[in-house]
This record gives sequence, structure tokens and C-alpha cells, in this order.
Amino acid sequence: MSESITARRTFLKFGAAMAFGIPPAMLLASCAAEDTLAQQAAAGDGKNYIAGDGSVTEYARGERGEPVDFTGTLFDGSELSSSDWTGTVTVLNFWYAACAPCRKEAPDLVSLHAEFAPSGAQFFGVNIRDEQATAAAFERNFKIPYQSFNDQDGGVLLSMTGYVPPQAVPTTLVLDRENRVAGRILGLADRGTLKALVGGALEE
Repeated sequence: MSESITARRTFLKFGAAMAFGIPPAMLLASCAAEDTLAQQAAAGDGKNYIAGDGSVTEYARGERGEPVDFTGTLFDGSELSSSDWTGTVTVLNFWYAACAPCRKEAPDLVSLHAEFAPSGAQFFGVNIRDEQATAAAFERNFKIPYQSFNDQDGGVLLSMTGYVPPQAVPTTLVLDRENRVAGRILGLADRGTLKALVGGALEE
């Protein structure tokens, strides 16, 4: 991501929860690497972000990166490409069933989907860990109305590493109508903050 991109980062009161979810393709992280991340967080120098730290980044409309570009498979077996979303505001939520913050934010994602879907916003989950049965049980329990990508192989996550740290789950992205990342929440998504990001993207 270019250093010229200006970002506003705010640490949320309820964003302290950490969740580590690494797909099979990315199980190379070591305890030493985690220690390094912790030291960087303590230093406060901003060189690297820490998994699930609750920070929010908004990207100015004229200073966003390139459109996201990936193809993935939904749990229903259909293949979907991000290029199909041009002209639509899209919310991507990276999750897995055993992730405590994912469970906590699920009702807010459901309610925001109900609020913004009539205005044309679409929501997708990106499940980085679960088998179909486990993901389906989570979706039934929380009455998730939108579909998720089956990303056990890490393909979608790898294509989004410029915005989604491999260990930061949940992470929620808001894409503008040009498929560029307009906003990002690392860690637990605060409902009011995500509502503002989605509403802002729809108003552009």
C-alpha cells in the first residue's frame, strides 16, 4: 500500500479482543514472530499493525489503492469474482466459527445487512478455516442472510494481504463501487463505525 495513502486510525473502546485464525496454507507463523509483533505494538511506532487491534482506517476517495481482484468459491459451490461487483458497495467480513469476536459481531452484521441491502450494498463472508457443516451451523445459529466464501486454502486471504493481516480475524472491509477498499476494521467491528463506513460509501 502506497505511503501516499492518507488514513485516519481510531482505536475503538470495544476493539481490544484478539483472534488468531490462520488457514492451513499459512501455518508458518512462529511464536517468535508473534513476540515481534507484540514488541512493535508496545513501541507504538506504527510500522506494523497488530492482529485484531480494533483499529479503523478510512481511505480518502481520491487516494485509494487499486480495485481488489480475486476469484473464490462460495460454500454453495458457485464461483464468484470480485470483478462482478463493479458498481456495488460491498462488505467483506473475514471470519470462522470458533472466533469469539466473530460470534459477538455477527448480530450487528445481520442487522446492518438488513438496513443497507435495500440501498444496494451487498455483504459476503470469507471463512478462512471451517468445513461446510461447521460454517453452516454458525450461519443457522446467527441467521446469517448472506453467503460466505470457503477460503480454507487461503486464496482470497492471500489476495487481500495488503489490507488483511493473515492473523487478524475478524477483519471487515468496505469496498466502494470501483471495488477499492474505502474502509477497514481490524478486529471486532463496532456497529456504529461499520454503519458509518457503509453509509459513506453508498453516498459517494
